[in-house]
Order: sequence, then structure tokens, then C-alpha cells
Amino acid sequence: MPVLNSIPVDKFVRLVGTPRAPTLIDVRSDEDFSANPALIPGAIRRSWSEVSDWATTYSGQQVVVTCRAGHGISQGAAAWLRQSGADAEALEGGVEAWSQAGLPLVPQAVLPARDPSGRTVWVTRARPKVDRIACPWLIRRFVDPGAVVLFVPPAEVASVAERYGATPFDVEGAGIAWSHEGENCTFDAMVTGFNLSGFEALSHLARIVRGADTARPDIVSEAAGLVALSLGLSRMFADDHEQLDAGMLVYDALYRWCRDATGETHDWVSHQPKGARAGKVPA
Repeated sequence: MPVLNSIPVDKFVRLVGTPRAPTLIDVRSDEDFSANPALIPGAIRRSWSEVSDWATTYSGQQVVVTCRAGHGISQGAAAWLRQSGADAEALEGGVEAWSQAGLPLVPQAVLPARDPSGRTVWVTRARPKVDRIACPWLIRRFVDPGAVVLFVPPAEVASVAERYGATPFDVEGAGIAWSHEGENCTFDAMVTGFNLSGFEALSHLARIVRGADTARPDIVSEAAGLVALSLGLSRMFADDHEQLDAGMLVYDALYRWCRDATGETHDWVSHQPKGARAGKVPA
């Protein structure tokens, strides 16, 4: 029987990684978080004891709250959020139920420090094509929905990273965690590094991105199409952030195809009325 004001894991996981995913807030106690220092993809940490201070921030938003087992802490925080104007539910069974379902958790240790506004900040080379659109999409959909991405001249990436506390990605250099390695591209590194390989659709998407970004369309046929879309977008937009906004939709669509539609085919005949398929003209 469904728990009042709760959402079950099997329903919630269908929302993760999509543009309409609710804001996910992890309110586990420090003790509980220390015992399992990892987050459900896309979650942000907030203190349950300070919920009366931050609840109004989410007024008008759809929110899911999780604690260790989905009991008093998350239910209480969700109640505070509802009385503050949010559409809030608790994750049924909490992080324990998510883990028991065999779903991935993002290790806290691999996440960059957040800025005073609670956002992760990333920096990469300007004029993106494939990886530098795919990676911000992955970050915003599965790691930090509020992530800030800075596009700067290649020669300035290191200095901007140092001065502004940003994490560099898709650049060459010693000690760069998020970059190409061997035949794999930066998107591969992030899917693996953030422990997201358990999402089969992301692993499929990673093959497409790898083929497109490393000029190996033989890996999967869809890679050639992604190259065409990426180059087209780069010529449509002079502003990198406008290009990223448009590219988000492309990767949203690719992810949903990888997740839900790889077995579906499309042809002209299958969408015609039965009479038309047989060569008959409808009366």
C-alpha cells in the first residue's frame, strides 16, 4: 500500500535524468550520511534541522526529500516544504530502498566543492562541439542541476579554474580528472567517475558520445548523427551558453531514446491506415 505523501523508488527513478525531474533534497543526519557518504544522482544535501529556514526557497517547485529510510526526517522536511508552498513528497524507503534496488549512488568524494550559493562550478574550452555539451548535460541531469559552466579560451582554463574555484574538464594537462583517457572521452570518464554506469541508458549514450567525439562512427551508427547535430548547433549559435541550452534538448532526447526506444522502428508504411497499406484509397 502506498505511503501517504511519498513516492516509491521505481516511480522516482523514471524521473531521474529527465528535464522534469523534481528537485531532490537529501536530509540525512550527519551520522547517517557518514555511514554511506554518497548521493542519489542529482541530490543536494541540506540540513533537516534548518528546514524552516530554507523551505521557502522551494515554494512553487516539485520536490522529493530523502533520508536514510524514508521515515520521520524526510516526512517532516517534506511537510515543512508543503506548508511553505512546495509540492513535496518523501522518497519511500529513502536511500536504503534506492540502494537495495541496485541503483547507482554518486560518491561524495568525487564531487567538487560548492560555491557560496551551493552550486558546483566547472570550466572548459569555449566553442564546444560534442564532449563539452554532453558533459554539462550529464552534470546537470545526474550530479548538480544548478551547476555553473564557464566557457573560456583554452589558454585560460587553468587560471580561471584556480581563481574561481572551478573544476576543469575536457582539457589536456597533468592531474585533470575529467578528460580523455586512451580511447575513452571525457563523457566516459564522468559516467564512470560518478558511478553512473549502472544506468544502462547512460552507458549506451556514452558509446554514442565516444564515437562522435573521437571520430569513430563505426562504434555505433548513431554517432554520425550526433556529429552532424553537434556541428550544426555550433554554427547556429555564437553564444556558448545558448548552444548549451539547445544541446540539452538534444541529449535529453538521446537519453530517452537509449532508455525507452532503441527497439522501436519507424517507417512510412507503419503509420498509414490499413487500407492505404494495401494500396487502397480510403473512401
